[in-house]
Amino acid sequence: MEYFGKVHAWDSIRIHFLMFKIILKIDLDFFIFNDFVLTQYWTIFPAVTLATGNPLRGQNESSHERLSCGPTRNSIRALSTATAEQHTTGKGAAPDTRPRLEQAGSMTTPFLVASIFLLGLSSLTTAANFTQVFESNEIIDFEWPSEEIKSQVLEDGTFKPEHMYPIFMAVYGTRIFFSLYKIRPGTPVTLVSLPTSNASSAPPKLTPFPSWDMHKTGDCNKIEEAKGLEVDSVGRLWVLDEGSYNCNCKIWTIDLIKNDHHTKLIHRFSFLHSLHDLVLDETPNGTFAYIARRYDFNIVVFSLERNQSWIVDTPGKRVNSIALSPKNQEARTLYLYEPFSKELNSISVAEVRKGTRTANPKAIGNWSAETYRMLMDNRGTIYATFWGRNFINSWNTSQPFEVQRFYEDAGLELDFDQFAFTFALDQSETLWMTVLDWNRQPKYRLLKAAVGAKSYIFEASQVSE
Repeated sequence: MEYFGKVHAWDSIRIHFLMFKIILKIDLDFFIFNDFVLTQYWTIFPAVTLATGNPLRGQNESSHERLSCGPTRNSIRALSTATAEQHTTGKGAAPDTRPRLEQAGSMTTPFLVASIFLLGLSSLTTAANFTQVFESNEIIDFEWPSEEIKSQVLEDGTFKPEHMYPIFMAVYGTRIFFSLYKIRPGTPVTLVSLPTSNASSAPPKLTPFPSWDMHKTGDCNKIEEAKGLEVDSVGRLWVLDEGSYNCNCKIWTIDLIKNDHHTKLIHRFSFLHSLHDLVLDETPNGTFAYIARRYDFNIVVFSLERNQSWIVDTPGKRVNSIALSPKNQEARTLYLYEPFSKELNSISVAEVRKGTRTANPKAIGNWSAETYRMLMDNRGTIYATFWGRNFINSWNTSQPFEVQRFYEDAGLELDFDQFAFTFALDQSETLWMTVLDWNRQPKYRLLKAAVGAKSYIFEASQVSE
């Protein structure tokens, strides 16, 4: 009952926000519904917290790490500082004890919804020729071991189809992989697969990946809450796992070439929560994963060969989304998006590989709105999707910063706390995209388009002049 009370409190605050928008006629592009803004809101409207309580504040706290996503006065003070102590997160290292603004994956905004199949074909502008793979107006369902089990979990609330929210996406061969946003009760698994084609007229169902048995919240040796996904050049699916209140964050790899039989828990971090997205850097000396932590002033670096990880501070710059330049670039670059400012920044990959604990981001330019996901192809084009926007923008990183419109659907109407798109590139130079249409039918569609580029993971194509 405690959890549902927090969800209702969210709704109450959201209503106040909409009233605040009308009264002051302000532009809510800035007001992404998150801890930072809610803290400002509680400052303006303290009566809300008196009436509903702090809907973000968890019950489990320690002097080292807040296990809830709720901001405190101390955490907001921490955000005003541009530097912090250096920490490592390798085996045996002390936990990162810095107070920070966190959004625990199991308790973040219930309105951040993506869908699984998607997109409207009318009233759109696009730089690519998208074709529809399938569509659906139905709720998301799973391939269940039996109808008896499905009936049981529906009855006890373990499964609530209306709470299935795909948020990250990867493609390999004939399968698409999604991580599901575990924001409300009723999400039995958070990593699923879907075929890229479907012979039946009915939309395909989600298959728990790699199996039902590999998912269990509270079991530190199972997949608990999948987040960012990436497929490397040798066919391994990398999965960020938020863990739980009992288990630290971790990384999994699943061998997609060997029929998914080789699932490995390759690293446990020394901290709880706050993982978001990752990119992979394959070098002659080993593979590195660069990981964005939600709204923290740092990124996490993981070395596969050394099985070590460490934090790299980004003074004065929070990080949410992350992208990596193509392999053929002599000096590779990490692109970091700073939430709230719309600012795109960069840091040197060579510096990060050397084990530095502080990297000073350089400003490049501003995106059109608040981005929640970035994707780089192997020709140097970066794509970005945005909160509350019905378009996807791109930038050719070999040119001076200039935003281009890659895709737009004028009929999509989104609130400021909603996102419509999620996407991924496969090995055949195809971009796959899902879109949620909140107002039109069909509601869910899966699209694909030949874009002449693969993921940044692969050697860059030569671009003809």
